[in-house]
Amino acid sequence: MSSIRSKHTLLVAAGAALVLATTAACSSSSSGTGSGSAGGAAHKKVRLITGVKSDPFYITMTCAAQNEAKAKGMDFSADGSAQWDVSVQRPLLDSVAAARPDGLMISPVDTSALTPSLKQIQSSGTKLALVDTTVSDTSVGITRISSDNEKGGRVAADALAKLMNEKGSVIVISVKPGVSTTDARIKGFTEEMAKYPDIKVLPTLYDNDLPATAASQIQSTLAAHPDLGGVFAGNTNTGQGIATGLKHAGKQGTVKVAAFDAEPDETAALKAGSLQVLVAQDPAAIGKQAVDQLAAAFEGKPVDKAVGTNMVAITKANMNDPAVSKYFYKSGC
Repeated sequence: MSSIRSKHTLLVAAGAALVLATTAACSSSSSGTGSGSAGGAAHKKVRLITGVKSDPFYITMTCAAQNEAKAKGMDFSADGSAQWDVSVQRPLLDSVAAARPDGLMISPVDTSALTPSLKQIQSSGTKLALVDTTVSDTSVGITRISSDNEKGGRVAADALAKLMNEKGSVIVISVKPGVSTTDARIKGFTEEMAKYPDIKVLPTLYDNDLPATAASQIQSTLAAHPDLGGVFAGNTNTGQGIATGLKHAGKQGTVKVAAFDAEPDETAALKAGSLQVLVAQDPAAIGKQAVDQLAAAFEGKPVDKAVGTNMVAITKANMNDPAVSKYFYKSGC
């Protein structure tokens, strides 16, 4: 959850990719037992647990991971939380712990609550790859693959500041505290906005990943702060809710919105003018790289401890460029 610094060129640089390091990533099936021992990637049992399985960001990740695993002859399957909640993801981890696969790719929905379970799985011999989100304990995982979310927040801040003519109030609406990716986006955004003295940053609001809540929050904010000129949406569902709330308030296009990710509803909103900037991640690269790093570990080859992936700023002006539109997320494999 999903997933996005040049101060004055973001909106005119058609398809300007913000390269952090590169790589690629979605689901499959099978069974068997695993030990995590080296000796080749073929036939190794690997599992993927995503944040929210219905989210196109994670669907895109799963599709690419599935394709890469199939190409390497791995036994692959994927599952994900029905919602962004520790209590929902924990049973999935318990199932993996019982199955003891050779490798596990996971997007933990909290930076600390799931760490004991992950350490137990790791100690049993399963190799862990953290994808998209992470945990604070650096001993967990042989590799961590994600976007530079803090930089994405900075990009969003610069884009909004330009659209707002560097004045007025701006607000961040995000999922909930304690999520590594969105926490980093907020940090980058608020730090970058400090460079614009005539823009007032309002206290961050959290919608618990519910679009209806975000829609209500943005309407309440408009009522309390008529000078509101910009909104930063921390993830996809929030962006959708903000767009809906602004439309109902008659402020669509007047209040500028920068949102993370490039899911189908978001790209439609960009085209319609409800959103002005999408900071797209590369979930396909994340999934592909996770499989590749696990394969390297199985084969006794060096593993990259941290892998960054591309991001690109998408606007209405560049969204039809094939070099940019390839970053749009999928709703199915």
